[in-house]
Amino acid sequence: MTEAVIFDIDGVLVDSPHEHAWGQTLHRLMRTQWADIAPATRYAPEHYTTEVYQQVVSGKPRQEGASALLRYFNIPDPDGERARQLCDLKQKMIVELIERGEFNAFEDGLRFVLALKARGIRLAAASSSKNANRMLERVQLYPFCQSHSLRYPFVTPQTRLIDLFDANVCGRDFAQGKPHPEIFLTSADLLGVSPEHCVVVEDAPAGVLAAKRGGMRCIGVARRNDSDLLREAGADWIVTTLDEVNIEEL
Repeated sequence: MTEAVIFDIDGVLVDSPHEHAWGQTLHRLMRTQWADIAPATRYAPEHYTTEVYQQVVSGKPRQEGASALLRYFNIPDPDGERARQLCDLKQKMIVELIERGEFNAFEDGLRFVLALKARGIRLAAASSSKNANRMLERVQLYPFCQSHSLRYPFVTPQTRLIDLFDANVCGRDFAQGKPHPEIFLTSADLLGVSPEHCVVVEDAPAGVLAAKRGGMRCIGVARRNDSDLLREAGADWIVTTLDEVNIEEL
């Protein structure tokens, strides 16, 4: 029996500019400060693809994602300074994009969260991104419900997406990031629900692995034609939109 649903945020509930920010920041560095080492690496702008982002960066804490991206392109970083530089510049870019409102909430994700909340299912937000809460705070639910003729007593003109969650560990520093299950196990503990009664909603293979290693079922949301990657990671269900999930069966 499902008692709680734990959500990753980027790529599940919001279409964040993370993929773009990582790619643009790396490209800028390779053309400027790191231009002298560029010829000896595997990097080329066209080699940074959605598949690379999903496999190498998505779902991981910022520093781990940066280090993994440098390793993927054989960019030397013996003391970790390049990873820190990549992180700092990427964070500055992502904050600017979010502040300008250059992201969208997925409508199917909003419908899914609202429907779960209406059924009394406990909800948690569990993104490795330290920018997730910035986006959740900016998604207003009342206009969405009004425009889609949805009526929920818990949605007022002031209700934001972030307000629907009973627990929120987004951006928290954990000893081990995804694919370690710590972030999801902590979420379940805060909700007071045992792992076997939790379902995780993820779009990244690292997140799916984390859910399964934590003893939870997992919905893999394949928004980027990456069903195979999510299936290989062990997702129990694969959907391309959360409208496909049968909540009664869940």
